[in-house]
Formats: sequence, C-alpha cells, structure tokens
Amino acid sequence: MKKRILAVILSIGMAVSFLGGCTRHATKKPTSEVVDVAETEKYALILNGSNNQYEKLIAQGFESVMKEANKDYVVKTPRDSRAQDQEEFVKQLTWEKVSCIAVAPLDAAALEKPLRAAMDAGIDVCAYDTPTTPDSRELFINQTDTDQIAVTLMDAVLDLSGGMGQWAILSSSSTAANQNEWINRMRETMKDDKYKGLEMVEVAYGDDQYQRVYDQTKALLQNYPDLKTICVPSTAELPAAAAAVEDARSHVKLTGFGLPSEMADHIGANKAVPYMYLWNPDDLGRLTAYVSVALHNGKITGELGEKFKAGDMGEFEVTRSEDEGTQVIVGSPYKFDQDNIEKWKDIF
Repeated sequence: MKKRILAVILSIGMAVSFLGGCTRHATKKPTSEVVDVAETEKYALILNGSNNQYEKLIAQGFESVMKEANKDYVVKTPRDSRAQDQEEFVKQLTWEKVSCIAVAPLDAAALEKPLRAAMDAGIDVCAYDTPTTPDSRELFINQTDTDQIAVTLMDAVLDLSGGMGQWAILSSSSTAANQNEWINRMRETMKDDKYKGLEMVEVAYGDDQYQRVYDQTKALLQNYPDLKTICVPSTAELPAAAAAVEDARSHVKLTGFGLPSEMADHIGANKAVPYMYLWNPDDLGRLTAYVSVALHNGKITGELGEKFKAGDMGEFEVTRSEDEGTQVIVGSPYKFDQDNIEKWKDIF
C-alpha cells in the first residue's frame, strides 16, 4: 500500500467510511517523474487456470518484467479453475497489502466485492485476458479488439463452412466474460447479409477440462450430423476438440484460438484445424506487469486517453472498453496455418 495513502487514511480517522465510496482516481495523479516506492513493493498475478500452457506463458511474461525491474512478485493459481480460489487469493493479498493485484477472473461478478475492497484499501487493481466489472478495476489489459475478434472468427467460420450450413461454438465456461463478449459480438456480426447462409445451432462449454471438452465435441458431432464447423475461442479447449474430431474421422472443421506448440499436429488443409488464431500470451503477461508497476507508481491511473511506455513493447494508450471501463490493447489476432506453424510451434 502506498505510504501517502496510509497517511491520508490515518489522518482522517472516522472519515474512512466516507472516502470508501469515492474513486481512487480522485486522489491519484499521473506523473512523468520517477516515484519513490515503499520497500515492501510487491505485485500479484492471479491466473485463471492450472496446467495450461497459455497461462504458464502469461506468468512467464509477467515474471520476466518483474525480474528485470527487480520487483518482488507472487503468482497465484486456482485449483481446477475454481472461482472460489480466486476470491480467497484477493482477500489474502489485500490482507498482505500488496502493491497491485492483476487478475483474469473466472467469475467477474463474484470477484467484484473483494476487488473493490482491495481498491478501498489502497491496492491497485487491473484485469487481464478477461475483464472484471468496470468498478472493480482501474484498467483492463485486453488481448485485442472485440469487434476484430468477432469478424475474424466469423469470417473463418464462413470460409470453412463454404459459405453456408450449420456451425457451433465450443467455449470454456458460461462465466468467462471475455468469451461471452466475443460470442455476443459474433451473434451481432452474423446479422450481416454476408453470413445469412450460416446457422449457429449451439453454444457448448468444456470448462477447461480435457475429457469434458472431448465429450462435448463428440456430442456436437452426434447431435448435428450436418454440422460443418465448430469455432473454439479457447486455447484450453481446442486440443481436445481437435482430438475428438480426428478420432471420429469427422469431416467437421475447427477454428478458433490455440497455442502453436499444442496444435501443430492438428493444423493443415486436410486436418481437423485448417487454421487458427491467437496473440502472444507472453506479451499479454509482460504488458500486465508494466501496467501493474505504472499504476502503483502513479505513472497512469487508468483514465481514458493516458499514454505510457511499456519498456521495449513501445507506447500504449488507454482507450474505452466494451463494458464502459478502460483498457489497453496488446495487438491483433495472428493467423497460424500449415505455412507457418512449424516456425511458431517451438516458440509458444
């Protein structure tokens, strides 16, 4: 917790409850000067999954920036993607008075109260990968623009379906705010005449569990004999979905988000996944680290229009997010296919 915030709180005594309802931005000013920090400066990253290469790469990027800056940090991983674990982590980290909490929420609504309590206690809060509610964060580190994701995935479905026919979505969980927003925006995109030949038959959920994803994919293949394409906007789901399609020797094609290292054997014109997309999760972790430090040191507050430099990643600008909060965007989705998958599979 910042010394200046502690001083203010101690000086006003019983008025703490009044200030608890005010925004922290009102007491925090961005500065271009170097800001002295407490010796107890410490940063926390709360992941949203375990045994997931995507999450490990995010943590790797976060850790690399913190080590280079000689900052103390901690990475927390929930068991079996349990939202309850994330709630307990936030409460624990608030009690420990860390400098900033960065979290990818499994359930944004469930985290709202503990995150707001952390902010009221003087701890900076940012979300990455998946947004928290706008009032329970100062800034969201977004992989890419939501509209761009929707159009990219819908165009892929259109292409792989031959312009018409049945298709389905296999998402991670019903509470994954980022994927829910992508799916909602895909529904809006579908209203364009360009996609009038497509029929979305179901949105299924795999809950980041390999066997459940496999079974859900098999169920989609059995329930919809005329299915042409399954869109999988989740790196945790795509490998199991591809395995299920291949084991069934199905003609159905998959696309979505996946890690090159996990999907190389499934990528190709005559394979289950002709092509897929993603951004670099290491970059997402690195930018999350830069944002965490910038928030704590007063370089930014998360206000619309602010600009800051994130090391060798360059300059970023704070923009308006879809949920009316604020965000910074890492970059655009990148296409992986048979022409470049060999190059990328050993990178991440």
